[in-house]
Amino acid sequence: MSETTLAGPRGPRALALDDEVLTGEAVALDLQPIGLGLRVLGGLIDAAIAWAVYLAIMVWGAGSLLSAGVLTEATYQIFSIVFLVVCFVALPITVETLSHGRSLGKLAAGGRIVRADGGATGFRHAFVRGLVGVLEVYMSFGAIALLVGIFTPRAQRLGDLVAGTYSERARRPALPAPTPTLPPELAAWAELADVARLPARLDAQVTRFASASAALHPAARARIAADLAHDITPFVSPIPAVAPEVLLGAVAAVRRERERAVLRNERERAAILGGQDPFTGA
Repeated sequence: MSETTLAGPRGPRALALDDEVLTGEAVALDLQPIGLGLRVLGGLIDAAIAWAVYLAIMVWGAGSLLSAGVLTEATYQIFSIVFLVVCFVALPITVETLSHGRSLGKLAAGGRIVRADGGATGFRHAFVRGLVGVLEVYMSFGAIALLVGIFTPRAQRLGDLVAGTYSERARRPALPAPTPTLPPELAAWAELADVARLPARLDAQVTRFASASAALHPAARARIAADLAHDITPFVSPIPAVAPEVLLGAVAAVRRERERAVLRNERERAAILGGQDPFTGA
């Protein structure tokens, strides 16, 4: 993957990967495709539902009419072909169009079909995916879809590549818990601070300290703060001239606020795609 420099009023200000989606404020959305295993699971569930509907119609519906003499053998064959197309082509296309890329299988797997740019899919995308799916899913017993999914970075099947879509993870993590507010004297520092390189282990330690430091003995709090401040120094730039405890609280506040901004953008986008409340998901 290559990187693209984002130009701002003061010159280059950020780097973005080619497959990242940026908001109007140049915030990169963390769009996570679901894995190949979950895609297979969702596909199996959808296929099982389609077969169940088809067999119910043909065995209990058309079969009963055939036994009663209402349908002839030739008419029964015509009905079987028509309902085969309805259950495995028309029904998936209709469900995916009306649900904006979600079906029972995708709901179970925690995914949603979206455009390559992260937007909502429409009838055209569902139609292309449905037609190509007949070949790669049903006629090849899923072999083509599986092989293509193995060699694509987003586990896309052939229908996704043709339609310009992929299956995005629809289950969003909860917003981070509130942390101590940023000291007013560090507001200017927070605008340009680079805290993204902080390892996850150190980030968790800093967050726990910032949340529970008030309950610590002053001597222990000062010692732990000094040790943590020393550990995070290689990963934070620039380092403000403040006490270790203030530095840790500021780093935790900046990181949590930036994470909350990204998650808020994700939830608002998911609400637009699925008609849900941006914050409760209902």
